[in-house]
Amino acid sequence: MEIEFIEEKFNEIFRELEKEVMEILQDQSLDKKNTNLRMKPLSSTKQILENALESIRLVDRISKEEDRTP
Repeated sequence: MEIEFIEEKFNEIFRELEKEVMEILQDQSLDKKNTNLRMKPLSSTKQILENALESIRLVDRISKEEDRTP
């Protein structure tokens, strides 16, 4: 498995999420409630992606360990 490629793609997605977050935070027309409402899906998405990436890393590590075991 090419974990570096997968991590690179996840990092691209994280950068895009960060751009969206910054746009929301800089939008002066939003009150606190609307800002939070627009931020929630982004923070949830980021957490889901972080968990997925960690799971992929774990599977990759276990796979490599099993390949070394006689």
